[in-house]
Parts: sequence; C-alpha cells; structure tokens
Amino acid sequence: MAFPTDETDRLLSTTRSVRRRLDLEREVPEELLLDCIDLAEQAPTGGNQTSRRWLIIRDPDTKAALADLYREAGGDWIVENAERIAGTGHRNERTLDSGAHLARNLQHVPAIVLVTIYGEHDGSGRPGLFDSVIQAAWSFCLALRSRGLGSAWTTLHLGAADRVADLLDLPAGVTQIVLLPVAWTVGDDFRPAPRRPAREITWFDRWGHTTQRPAEGPLVLADGPGVTVEVEVKAPPDEVWPYIADINLPARFSDEFQGAEWISEEPGVGATFLGRNRRDDMPEWEVTCHVVGYEPDHLFAWNSVDADNAAAQWSLELVSLAGATRLRFAMVLGPGPSGLTMIIGQMPDMEAKIIANRQKEQAANMRRCVEGIRDLVEGRI
Repeated sequence: MAFPTDETDRLLSTTRSVRRRLDLEREVPEELLLDCIDLAEQAPTGGNQTSRRWLIIRDPDTKAALADLYREAGGDWIVENAERIAGTGHRNERTLDSGAHLARNLQHVPAIVLVTIYGEHDGSGRPGLFDSVIQAAWSFCLALRSRGLGSAWTTLHLGAADRVADLLDLPAGVTQIVLLPVAWTVGDDFRPAPRRPAREITWFDRWGHTTQRPAEGPLVLADGPGVTVEVEVKAPPDEVWPYIADINLPARFSDEFQGAEWISEEPGVGATFLGRNRRDDMPEWEVTCHVVGYEPDHLFAWNSVDADNAAAQWSLELVSLAGATRLRFAMVLGPGPSGLTMIIGQMPDMEAKIIANRQKEQAANMRRCVEGIRDLVEGRI
C-alpha cells in the first residue's frame, strides 16, 4: 500500500535545522529518543554492518562542558559575527543569528545526540564510512520531526573532536559524524525552504545537459534541450559582475562567438545588442539579442533573435557562496526558429543527434568562457 504522499512530502519538505524554536524547558523522554534511533537504524549501511553508535547526552555538567568545547571550536566566532552584522540586512544575518542562539544555549537543550561509527576514514576517497551513517542520522531527524521534535545538524564540534572524545570517553577508532541537539519544537508551522527547481540542477545523460520539459523518447527541440556549466570563483559577486556584464569578453575564449556591440544606449531589461558568430563550416552571421534579465551582481540574461520566441535563451548568474561566487552559465535551445531548426528540418530523423552535437559544442565554449572569467578575476591570466 502506498504511503499518503501529502504527509510524506510535508515531512520531507519541512524537516530542517531548528535552533531558535527548540523548546529548552520541556524534557524529551528517553524512550522517544530510542524509538527514533530504532527507526534510523533501518537506514542502509555498507556491507550490512552494524557499526553505527549513538550517544545521548543529558547530564547537565556534561552538556555544559560540551557546549564550552562547541563554542571554542567555532561557536564564539558565530556569536561575534552575528552581533557584528545584527540589523545590517546582511544576507547571512538570519543564519548567523540562529547559529548564535544555538551556540549560546547548547547546554540548555534537553538532549544532545552524537552520532558516531566504528572506523576511521583512510583518506582514499573510497566510500565505506560516512556513506554508512549519514543517511541514518538524517532518518533520525525525520523521525524526530514526525513526532513534534526538532534538531539542528551541526559538525562544528569536530574542530575540537579530540577533546570531545576525551570528555565523552570515546575509544580510539570511533569517528564522530554529527552532533544533533534535540528538543520539542515551539510550534509546528515549518515551511519548505526556497530551493532551485529540480530541472535547474538535474542533468540528463551527460553532465550539464538539461531539458525544460519531460522528454518522451529521443530528445527533440520542443523539449527545450540546454546546457549549464558552473565554476567557483574566489571572489565576491560584485568583483565578478563587471566581467559577465562585458558582452565582448566571451569572444576571448569562445571558438564561435566573435564579439558584440550594444544597440541600446544603456544595458538593462529590454535593451538589445548585436552579436557576431562564426564557425569553420559556416560564414559569419549576426544575431540580435534581447536582454530579459539584468540584475547587477546577480543576473545577466538574454534571448537571441526574438525576445518572446527565442532561437536560444542564455543567462549568466552569480550565486554568492562563503568567500566565493558560483558562476553559472546556462543556455536553452529554442523554442523559436534558428539555423539549427533549418538543419533539423533537412534531416528530421537525425534530430536527437543534431541536438546532442550542438549541446556538446556549446558546452565546450561555455566551459572555456566561465573558466576564462574565473582566471581573469583570480589573476591567473
């Protein structure tokens, strides 16, 4: 019998780190924690080995000592930075404030659960340790959520792992994985977090290959095939933006794009520019591009040929990371007519192969472009 998907989906989409809404006064029954661990132990494990071990910390003195180590390992840094940016509107203000609340109050949480496993990672990169425990720890969090409790996934204590092991009498050869403060939640009105749609972060058959609608059988142009390439740049978005806003810069790295000039006086949504392209098997051609997204330090997007029925849709996006920026370059073919549609019209039975070849060509040029921008920003070239 199928599970009621509405409730299952609500559980999966609203289980997240809870810090400020942990009830620090209400005790959590031991049997309830053990029930959740029993459920978590149903998670898969490498070789079906029963190597996970769970440590529940409830003694006030031990919790206080553990909280001190947590703050020394990084909690004090979180508190200091939360106080520094409080009231500034900084993008990390809420996250740091939440983390600071936990750092200040960890000793008051009714129960702290340390998830461990017998074994030490050998640094080889092979699976066999963390892949046998992380899924169980998350199942534990789901089991808590379904019973009205919450937790916060934190590994900050690992900065003091040796002293934590001494405090808790952990034997040699046991690896600490995650620390989970557990309490009843204040209220139950948790909502799904904002996340990218699956189609923006899921590739099909080849890395970076996307579609805008489900492909029924071989890929066709009507499916909205595309390519996405990403690279991390060691600089904040405002330092990367001038490079992606320079419409001529990609010509420095692309085998096909030759350069562009603004038609409009000012860049922005609704503005146009003229792009020039060349291939060994085709004479040079020009394309009018229509800007459909322009947010400094974040997004530059344009449609080629027709703003509303594009021959291709392009976007350069900057995503802020901790101390860096993810530069994301995306392209979607169609839905409007183009040279590609003319070729497909001449060989309709080869449509999927024609599209795959075009995706491969575009991916290579787009990869060179984002890596070139990264190297320019980081001073490598």
